[in-house]
Amino acid sequence: QVQLVESGGGLVQPGGSLRLACTASGRITFSKYGMGWYRQSPGKQREVVADITPGRHTNYPDFVKGRFSIFRDNDKNSVYLQMNSLKPEDTAVYYCNVAGGKLWDWGQGTQVTVSS
Repeated sequence: QVQLVESGGGLVQPGGSLRLACTASGRITFSKYGMGWYRQSPGKQREVVADITPGRHTNYPDFVKGRFSIFRDNDKNSVYLQMNSLKPEDTAVYYCNVAGGKLWDWGQGTQVTVSS
């Protein structure tokens, strides 16, 4: 069983930056998995905001492209999300999980609030 733990969220002003971190623990070979960052805000479905393949190819939806960057450290079983130029509409709970494969159990997520 894989456990995911997200961290790094908080309150930030519009235009600010945050870096989120996610660490996976369990009997896995982390480097073999595509990983993604997802977010969910009240009343909305969970959506992907970034993903990274085992070969470190990255993908972003248009609404975060140029502002968010995903990267991974396989030695630490970790994936990160650098978020710049944050907007109020980025407010959500952010989660990491597998991308392009069977999902693991969701972690608790980390709250990001963008507000002045």
